[in-house]
Amino acid sequence: MPTMSTLALVLIVFSALMHALWNLLVKQSRDKTVFIWWMFVCAFGLMNLSMLLPGRPFPPVSPRYLLLAGSAAVCFVLYHWLTGKAYREGDLSMTYPLAQTSMLYVPIWGVLLLGETLSGNGILGILLIIAGAYSIQMQCFRLDELLRPLRNLSNRSVQAALLAGFCYSIGAILDKQGVSSYSAYHFTYTLVLFMLGYMSLNLLRPCYRGRVLSELRHSPRLVLCSGPVMLASFLSFRYGLQLSPVSYAVPLRQVSLLVGVLIGILFLGESFGRTRLAATGLILAGVVFIWHG
Repeated sequence: MPTMSTLALVLIVFSALMHALWNLLVKQSRDKTVFIWWMFVCAFGLMNLSMLLPGRPFPPVSPRYLLLAGSAAVCFVLYHWLTGKAYREGDLSMTYPLAQTSMLYVPIWGVLLLGETLSGNGILGILLIIAGAYSIQMQCFRLDELLRPLRNLSNRSVQAALLAGFCYSIGAILDKQGVSSYSAYHFTYTLVLFMLGYMSLNLLRPCYRGRVLSELRHSPRLVLCSGPVMLASFLSFRYGLQLSPVSYAVPLRQVSLLVGVLIGILFLGESFGRTRLAATGLILAGVVFIWHG
């Protein structure tokens, strides 16, 4: 059975740290949609500079390569759009856990579509991380509180959160196929290019007129910091994904939730509480079980 190597674990945990940091930078921005676009512009510019270095010739581009990268980019852009819609229209403690349901789907797709096999410890680790990620935004561990997100499936924000989780799970499978078949660096380059292209089409709408340059003038240092951080998150995750089953890699990246909690406590004055403490313990226990699975 495949296991999580120490190198893969380190890469994915580092990716989770960078993921939490660039999300913190996004929270500090004024116009978040435009800021994320600038972040991708900066990251893509850095990738182009590195492509000028010797030893990085771009491999032959096949229709399958472009289809995988383009389709994965669609899934990830839809995930961000749907989670944003869910958070704007619904209660965070209700919609956030449902947006993490990709962790339920990914192991299923990994086994059925990619032929991955999971150990007993690995399955237990996945379930512990899912439980921790689901409950980390809850007020308490009462049954009625845990079931609350599932009680209003007709709510549009709930539907958006569930659809976001499903879209991400499909993107993760396409991502795994891409980095398993091609260079992780070049596949990430193409993925970022497609995502930037899709986001650029969105910014062409009249409602964004004048906002692009305005955000850059408002947060130039934030943009310059966010690009390298996001690029580090993207690349380290995909190198880790190349070395491990996607069924383990996607749940393991939820370590970013712990980093987010710590940032909230240390820098934003948020409270910790027994529920978050228990959820943190579940996620950490899950990481250990996956690592030794």
